[in-house]
Formats: sequence, structure tokens, C-alpha cells
Amino acid sequence: MKVDVLLGLQWGDEGKGKVVDVLTPNYDIITRFQGGPNAGHTLEFKGEKYVLRSIPSGIFQGGKINIIGNGVVLDPVLFKEEAESLAASGHDLTQCLCISKKAHLILPTHRILDAAYEAAKGKSKIGTTGKGIGPTYSDKISRNGVRVGDIFLNFKEIYATAKAKHEKILRSLNYDYNIDELEAKWFEAIEYLKRFRIIDSEHVINNYLKEGKSILAEGAQGTMLDVDFGSYPFVTSSNTICAGACTGLGVAPSKIGEVYGIFKAYCTRVGSGPFPTELFDETGKTIRAIGHEYGAVTGRERRCGWIDLVALKYAIMIDGVTKLIMMKSDVLDNFDTIKACVAYRIDGKEVTEFPYSIEGNIEPVYVELPGWKSDMTKIHSEAEFPQRFKEYIAFLEKELQVPIYIVSVGPDREQTIVLSNK
Repeated sequence: MKVDVLLGLQWGDEGKGKVVDVLTPNYDIITRFQGGPNAGHTLEFKGEKYVLRSIPSGIFQGGKINIIGNGVVLDPVLFKEEAESLAASGHDLTQCLCISKKAHLILPTHRILDAAYEAAKGKSKIGTTGKGIGPTYSDKISRNGVRVGDIFLNFKEIYATAKAKHEKILRSLNYDYNIDELEAKWFEAIEYLKRFRIIDSEHVINNYLKEGKSILAEGAQGTMLDVDFGSYPFVTSSNTICAGACTGLGVAPSKIGEVYGIFKAYCTRVGSGPFPTELFDETGKTIRAIGHEYGAVTGRERRCGWIDLVALKYAIMIDGVTKLIMMKSDVLDNFDTIKACVAYRIDGKEVTEFPYSIEGNIEPVYVELPGWKSDMTKIHSEAEFPQRFKEYIAFLEKELQVPIYIVSVGPDREQTIVLSNK
């Protein structure tokens, strides 16, 4: 067996949580392989709405094993809040959720450092969520991190050493803070973590593969936020691409199977950073309003724009996408004309390959397609698609050279259509 991977292909917020929930009946194990509580995977079914930050989206499917992999950074306080909220709604995770010993812990001082670093940047802020993600990954890379498995060792000493290093930095930044309340909650949450199965996840996952178990790896954020291949420096702190599933779970590249690439029928971005197709007019505001484009975790307004096929082709190439999944098609139901960016004009020259930097004067080159002017939210099968929507799908498949496998026409689990012959 192989590990199938589901990834966002844009700047995050593509709707990964819903798709993972739709796909999980086909898998035995669901995993998260990178990111932290800056993720916000939203699922809606049976009239209820859930937002998952660190926990894999397979927890709503009975009998599935869910694993938080070594590539994830975990905030015990936010994890406890999330798990307790799910337990209160009837979803007890203690029997179905495992956590890697090698996942790194977000310390209280990591969150304070995050705020201090962002404040020090002034006008150069990158728009961090302030959850301590960046400082935690920085400690991981500099070999100063604290891992989940450390809670079973001389933990107070390990914690104190890390805290002292952070406080020295905070003093150098002249940043005022009070850690007492946050720290008390944090140690309480550490004890809560011990209720769950803390595992050597790389061994467990590879043994499951040997046993013939099917595994789905759920990515967080999106390809264009990857620390290496995204719109640097306005990126996240982890590898959001397919290769991140290998390092974030401990599986070999040869063990990767299908790669599902998920994208919206338009583009959004949260926070700072370049966005070539961003719309500043009423069209952008309309997309935001219809699509309810506000961050699931932060509540921040998402910047909206037309679909960017230059960036999308780049993401497909980097990730090795085998099947595409298009979300929020219904948001464009009432537009007379729909635009798609097929090239960038830089210094008077058209380019179709994603450049080293997309900052500066980049003009998107658009093609225009007729809108389908139909209510897609009531559609239950591919046969009901309006002709112009079929033409839009055909256009995208020709441009992207990868088949569109699933189309979403609304937020509910039931508003998901698997296309035939794909």
C-alpha cells in the first residue's frame, strides 16, 4: 500500500478539511504531517460546523485511526481546547487519535516570541497568526526544540532550559510580557496530552503500510506558502508540499501514491504578501461576501482574486499532482464573465513560468470565459452541470494537464460531486 496525499495548491484556505472528510471512508488511517494550530480546516455536516486546527479531519468517521505526525508543531493548550470541544459534541478522541513522540511542542514563550518578532518588524510584518509556529520551527531547525516525547523524560529541566533561552531573547528585544497564566494552562494541558497514545509514528505508519492499511496524509496551508517554494518571505514555516509528507511522517518517496491537489475556482490569500490576481474592486468584495472568505482560525478578511493558472501549474509540478479537486465553484454562479490568469506580464514581457519573485510590478494576463449563471448548490450529479460550467472544467483541464476528480458546489459534505471517468 501507499500513502495518498491531499494538498492545498494555492495560499491555503482551499477547503481541505471538507475534502478529507469526504475521502476518509476510503482510508483506514488519516494523518497530519506539518503545520500547527495556524491551520483551520472547516467541516460542515448534519447542520453542524467544526473547525479543526491540529487534529486530522478523519476524526468524524467512526473506526478511523488519526495520527498527528512528527512534522506537526503542537500547542498543548489549543490542542486541549480543541479536543475537549469535540468530546463535548460527542467525539471522544482518546481512542482514535495518536500523537508522534517527535512532534515539537509550542511553548508559552514561543507565542510571546512570535508577537515580539512581529512587533519588531514594524511595516515589514508578514502577517503571522501569532500562534508561535515560526519560533517553534526555528528551535527545531537550530536543535533547541522540545518534543512531545520529552514529557516522559526529565521534562521540567528540558522546559526550563528552553524557556531561559527564550527569555534572554525577549530581554534583548525589550518586550514586556506576563507568562504566569499561560504557563499554568500549558502544564495542565501537558498532563491532558498524556491521555492519548504517544507513539513512534514513523514505525507505526510504515507497519500499517506493510499490513495493507490505506493511509491519507492531510496537508495544512497551501503550496504557495511553502517555506522553500512559496512566495518567500511571506510563507509559513514548514514544507507544505508533497515532499513534506515524507519528512513529516517518515515515509519514503516510493511510498507516495495518489496526490490530490485542491484549489478554489478563484484565489484567496490571508495576511501580507504578493498576490498577482488580487481584486480591489466590487468584484473582489462580492467574491468575499458570497464565499464567506474570513479566516477559520483568525477571522481575518481574506483577500480575493481571479484564479491564477501560472501559480497553479507551478504547484501541480512541484507536488506531482495526479488528481485535482475544485472547491467553491458555486461562489461564481452569478458572474456574467469569469477570468483566469494564464500568464504574467513583467517588464513588458509575458511569462508563463512562475518567477523567482512575484513582488513588484506584475500584470496578470487574463482570458475571459462566459459564466454559467446557474445555482450550482442544488446540483447532485455531474449530469446536471450547466454546459458553460462543463466548458470551464474542460478549459482548466486543458491548461493544467491534470484531470479534475471532484467538484464542490457548497460547504456541506453532501455538496460534493465525484466526476466520472477520472
